[in-house]
Amino acid sequence: MRIDKFLKNSRLIKRRTLANEACSQQRVLINGKVAKPGTEVKVGDIVEIHFGNSISKVEVLSVEEHVSKAEAKEMYRLIQ
Repeated sequence: MRIDKFLKNSRLIKRRTLANEACSQQRVLINGKVAKPGTEVKVGDIVEIHFGNSISKVEVLSVEEHVSKAEAKEMYRLIQ
């Protein structure tokens, strides 16, 4: 699954266009490497998202195309 779509489906970022912009501005890292919007993400990857001064670091637990709001939090585990 594309990283921009994962960020939207997991509700880490509210809209896919915002996720796409964050990737384009090099604010998203996968396993320590800068991720483009089309970079594939898989189970076990570590995703870092830079929001202003804060950094969210999560581990990908599942990659689902369609999830409910309640299930979205089960797609990742917060590391920091």
